[in-house]
Amino acid sequence: FLSQLKSQAPGSAEELRCLQALNQQPEGSSLEELSSSQGCLKLASTIKAYVATVTENIIRRSAVKEAWRSYFNTSEGQLPPRTAGKPSAHLTLRPQSLAQDGSSPRFGNLSQSCRHAITHWGHSSLRSHVQNMTYRTGRLRVEQPGKYYVYAQIYFRYRGARDSGPQLVQCIQWQPAHSQPVLLLKGVGTKCWAPEADYGLHALYQGGIFELKAGDELFVSVSSLSIDYNDAAASYFGAFRLDL
Repeated sequence: FLSQLKSQAPGSAEELRCLQALNQQPEGSSLEELSSSQGCLKLASTIKAYVATVTENIIRRSAVKEAWRSYFNTSEGQLPPRTAGKPSAHLTLRPQSLAQDGSSPRFGNLSQSCRHAITHWGHSSLRSHVQNMTYRTGRLRVEQPGKYYVYAQIYFRYRGARDSGPQLVQCIQWQPAHSQPVLLLKGVGTKCWAPEADYGLHALYQGGIFELKAGDELFVSVSSLSIDYNDAAASYFGAFRLDL
């Protein structure tokens, strides 16, 4: 084999002797300790650089593969549940169905002054999101216990002189599992618009901190469904957990 190496490439015998010398040196020796030959030092430096490049590529590919494995559920071919980040939700108002308000038994017994439950919220858009909570038919469900800041604002819109003195009531309701709703927050406003006004606008905002358990649900109810549905930035409902 050595004779074939010599005949194929001049200098191969010298490189082979360098490799043999490198192989016999103790582990941890510096390149200067391996050989006094400049040719051997150059060969050792080249091998070292090649090994470093190959190792770096292997580590990079392994890291990328592991990152993808943690992001995708490869056995199911689906994204895993979103567990990173604090529980939070911000919902924006959508047009309501007058036939599906708080008089439905599924919303429990609501007071007359705040009897219309808001059943349609946008929860997946540029202005809205739900993270580590669950939204279903007007309700936000808490999945992780803790102290939450809960808030809501409704943009009421009344038309004509006959609506010149409405009472505006907005409520945030808390419903524990298998229990009747409990009133958490209530906002009230009585407005007297001029009889000749085409319409009157008024927004009610409310917010507070509450200790909530997993399985608790939150929803908003109002005194009237005379609401401005054209401005999603003005009517919203949300909650987020605090680290207290």
